[in-house]
Parts: sequence; C-alpha cells; structure tokens
Amino acid sequence: MEKKIRVLIAKPGLDGHDRGAKVVAAAMRDAGFEVIYAGLRQTPEMIVETAIQEDVDVIALSILSGAHMTILPKVLKLMKENGIDDKLLTGGGIIPEDDMKELEKIGVGKLFGPGANTQHAVAYIKDWIAKNRN
Repeated sequence: MEKKIRVLIAKPGLDGHDRGAKVVAAAMRDAGFEVIYAGLRQTPEMIVETAIQEDVDVIALSILSGAHMTILPKVLKLMKENGIDDKLLTGGGIIPEDDMKELEKIGVGKLFGPGANTQHAVAYIKDWIAKNRN
C-alpha cells in the first residue's frame, strides 16, 4: 500500500484569519492526504519542530499578514538546519507575483493566491511527491 502524503498546515505570525487554511485542509483530506493542522500564531521554529515530530512530506503555510518574505525564508533556513530540506515548503495567501518568483528562486515551492482552486494545490503536491519522494 502506498504511503499517504502527510501535510502540515500552519498559520505563522499574528494573522488570525484561518478560514482559508481550514478550507485547504479539508480539500487535502478529501484528496486522501493525512493533514496535521497546527493552527494559528505559529513561529517558524514551532512549524519546523512540528514537521519533524509529525514526519510530514509537505509544510503548507497560509500567510495573509504580508510577512511572507520574512517567514518563508526563515522556515526554509530552519528546514535546512534540521535536515528536512528534502520536504516541500509551499503555501498561499496574499503574496504578490514578484515575491512568489523571488521565493521560488530560493527553494520555496509553488505558492497559491486568493481564490486559487484547491484542486490545483492538491495536484501540485501529488506531482511534487511523485517526483521527489525517495
């Protein structure tokens, strides 16, 4: 039997709006993923620690606060320091296209903006896992 894809969904920073994250979590569960929802106000350290403890394949962050250029590189750095940079870091929120391109250059996976189809995110993760899972 194929191992289920394990996804950690978290809301970093002080942003208290989690409806979108919960919608994405439900869509991923419906797609057969095992979802760990870390909830609100997570620090990059808490996110990476949870990813290690839960042995996830994917870290998906929902960022609406505008802090994506600080939070995503910090999470990526902590992933590298903790030897889990072979996992996918992805997410979504209110992130300008230019910032998405900059983040992609440093190793962040595809990011999804407001109104993105959850099935596109599911398909992206499945495709990434198929290409990268050992």
